[in-house]
Amino acid sequence: MRHQVAKIHPADNVLVALQDLPAGTPIQWDGATITTAAAIPAKHKLALQAFEPGDSVTMYGVLVGKVRQSIPLGGLLTTANIQHATNNFDQNGSHRAEWPKPDVSQWQERTFMGYHRADGRVGTSNYWLVIPLVFCENRNIQVLEEALVNDLGYARKKSYQPQTQELIALMQAGKSVEEILQADLQSAIEAHQKPKLFPNVDGVRFLSHEGGCGGIRQDAQTLCGLLAGYITHPNVAGATVLSLGCQNAQVSMLQEEIQKRSPNFDKPLFILEQQKMGTEENLVSTALRQTFVGLMQANTAQRQPAPLSKLVIGLECGGSDGFSGISANPAVGHVSDLVVGLGGTVILSEFPELCGVEQELCDRSVDAATAQRFTELMKAYGDSAKAVGSGFDMNPSPGNIRDGLITDAMKSAGAARKGGSSPVVAVLDYPELVTKPGLNLLCTPGNDVESTTAEVGSGASVVLFTTGLGTPTGNPIAPVVKISSNTALAKRMPDIIDVNTGTVIDGEETIEQAGERILDYVIRVASGEEVAAVRHGQTDFIPWKRGVSL
Repeated sequence: MRHQVAKIHPADNVLVALQDLPAGTPIQWDGATITTAAAIPAKHKLALQAFEPGDSVTMYGVLVGKVRQSIPLGGLLTTANIQHATNNFDQNGSHRAEWPKPDVSQWQERTFMGYHRADGRVGTSNYWLVIPLVFCENRNIQVLEEALVNDLGYARKKSYQPQTQELIALMQAGKSVEEILQADLQSAIEAHQKPKLFPNVDGVRFLSHEGGCGGIRQDAQTLCGLLAGYITHPNVAGATVLSLGCQNAQVSMLQEEIQKRSPNFDKPLFILEQQKMGTEENLVSTALRQTFVGLMQANTAQRQPAPLSKLVIGLECGGSDGFSGISANPAVGHVSDLVVGLGGTVILSEFPELCGVEQELCDRSVDAATAQRFTELMKAYGDSAKAVGSGFDMNPSPGNIRDGLITDAMKSAGAARKGGSSPVVAVLDYPELVTKPGLNLLCTPGNDVESTTAEVGSGASVVLFTTGLGTPTGNPIAPVVKISSNTALAKRMPDIIDVNTGTVIDGEETIEQAGERILDYVIRVASGEEVAAVRHGQTDFIPWKRGVSL
């Protein structure tokens, strides 16, 4: 049964509206009746007490704002009457390595069908990469993509060209502007796809980017670290790399970063330098031959059973709403705890969206050194934002605010629930590789594509991506499972949503039940079932240049 409102934590002094509540709506709460003093849209918050300027607003049991204008009992919280605020945090809190693990007995014997690599890691996919070391090679990358993907059976994008042809025919037939706008275009938009020439290779991915030269030398080092993370990734069979020759991101730098992550690296890797090879034709023709041979080698790989302890799950959110923190994120948090309980690995990133929950994460750190690294990275990130006249408080997007996330602390407290309750075993600075089973924190921006790109570069083989507003985001090599926080979104955008947890809001299942349903789906995806982003050919890849990005 769906309720009108929800209280997230016993210490909270606000309620979340689970449905639109007109002004004057009586709410039965804790043995008393609260009458809404204004219209409260679904996902927004109403006051559980009368607030005066300077009072603290608490959600998820933490400070998420300070009142700047009086709010009556039952009143609506808005950006006009509260402002972002968080508590101070101290890295010298209590640290714990033990925690009450969830019951994982029903999952203990489950396996997924993955690609076993020589370094002991197991991939959920099998891709070949074609990578430019510098943006100067992007055109050559595009030429290779045009030459390869269609004939090899990897063209996945829809074509709307037949509809354009219909529009041209309508104009030539003398139809008016109004008639053309109202025309029902009947042509199919699905592109014809040839059978895969290499059935055991999921695709060829082309990682075009705007880096590799200019900027500062640290940018080049960081980019090479990220690219090395993709090349050595268990979802990757091998790679073709195009270098111009004179750029900051030198081949030797990439090779050093590969060795850091995989000292016994044994995958096929072809590196071509245009300034040495001469003509474009020589470069592209050689790259085509080598890539084709690499694909022949990659096609010999076979999926084999692997324990769930081999899963590495990235935790991500984008286009969040006021329900994300009470349905999709805690359901993913339960998945996180289950995976950790099974000996697997999870990665929680987006440091600007951990603002306000730092003390909890410090207290959950396994030791003082781990907590110290987290606080140092958080403070350095926050200081860099302030240095350019910004700050974490500017993180919520207009869409976030419209749908109930009106301070960054409020957004962060809900976003952090993706990390469940297990101890923090390590803190990584982008683009470091994850090496420890358990919950890892990775320093990235809140920008969902930059963060997803980083999580996969650090080793995530599947990404769980929660959204309340909807986003088509995907990744070149790791399946991105799109999880809706509300049923209305799942019905409105069914082509991009994989799992709906609006069932929690609707009162149809518990957070734990939703989490178990997600994990069951993850096992199928890790075994080769396609997610919506893969079907749509959504392969977003944006490296972070370590500047200020919220």
